[in-house]
Amino acid sequence: MPEDKKIMSDDLVFACLDRYSVSPGHTLIVTNRHVANWFAASTEERRAIDDAIMILKERLDREHNPDGYNIGVNVGRASGQTIDHLHVHLIPRYRGDVDDPWGGVRGVIPGKRLYPKD
Repeated sequence: MPEDKKIMSDDLVFACLDRYSVSPGHTLIVTNRHVANWFAASTEERRAIDDAIMILKERLDREHNPDGYNIGVNVGRASGQTIDHLHVHLIPRYRGDVDDPWGGVRGVIPGKRLYPKD
């Protein structure tokens, strides 16, 4: 990743805007060390990702003022992982960006997204 594309970095991770953004501010947090997925990362790398999410959330709050967030990671082809290098999506969400956000990340399997709104 070219340095000028990184919006933050430390010894373990860096962050950049997603080239195929699903919303304004969609950010990726990526490990510096090549690891295939979340479960292959060290405890320190996972902790660094968590720290980066908190730092980036504050930045995104200031710059984009989203109404919510999705945080996601794909592990394995069956989950939709297309790049064999750990990266976590921090996706700002905005009221009205979808007709009905009910079910949130359950929407990765569209037929399972909706459940009763008790």
